Amino acid sequence: MIGSEKIWERGAALTSRLQSFETDMLAGEENFAALARINRELIAKAEAVASPQRVTLDMDLTEIPVCGQQEQSAYNGHFESTCYHPLLLFNREGDCLAAELRPGNVHSADGLEQLLLPEIERQLRLGKEVVFRADSAFDKPEIYEALERRGVKYAIRIPANDSLERDIAELLTRPVGRPSRKPVVWYKSFLSQAESWTKARRVVAKVEFHCGELFPRPALLRRVEKRSLTSLQERLVKTGGRLITSARYFWLLLAESHLTRRLFGSRVRRIATLEAPSG
Repeated sequence: MIGSEKIWERGAALTSRLQSFETDMLAGEENFAALARINRELIAKAEAVASPQRVTLDMDLTEIPVCGQQEQSAYNGHFESTCYHPLLLFNREGDCLAAELRPGNVHSADGLEQLLLPEIERQLRLGKEVVFRADSAFDKPEIYEALERRGVKYAIRIPANDSLERDIAELLTRPVGRPSRKPVVWYKSFLSQAESWTKARRVVAKVEFHCGELFPRPALLRRVEKRSLTSLQERLVKTGGRLITSARYFWLLLAESHLTRRLFGSRVRRIATLEAPSG
């Protein structure tokens, strides 16, 4: 349709002809699976030349902002935009092994198993050792169990909570003496079992103390990572909101980062652990 000698004299590369090829032929349901395999098969050719015995897989997600009312686009509160919310799988070299275009308002881990497990099975059939890394967006017990059944080692960031902070309480006290200009980094490895887990698992905590910052940096959610005095004021004291009134009701709409009782309590407990300045 694009390159046939029979239609060269009529302009094979006309925009209308290319658009028809994309929408009428490539976008057919029967072609979706084949299109998804093209990139992976090209990477497989490179892997056949030089591929390490140990394969590291990284799962990530991103946003694709849109303008207008594109099909399946939706508002995402985390990105604060109307967008698509694609899921991506990479190897250690940064090659994209698989991708899925998702609606903007789906959960971050939606469709993870369908994208990740086939690639793991593929590598295991080749006799490879597989390890998996991901952010806290993919903190799901089902994923842990699926990886463990396949003998896959993994490192997945988990959100901080009161129980975990109690386990590392001794690391959250600022070192005594003059603050170091270089970050002070402490680690602790221990077993922990969340309520949704079927067994205890190893957790590794990393705590960093930086010169000029009031609080240490443990493994916390991104929304409370920055702990300068300015950010404390913005996060814990100042809260944006809007009051909507009607004949019978009042609605107070608060920003996503508004001060919850749990967040306030955890901050107060951590302030209480700070050492008084010497001299």
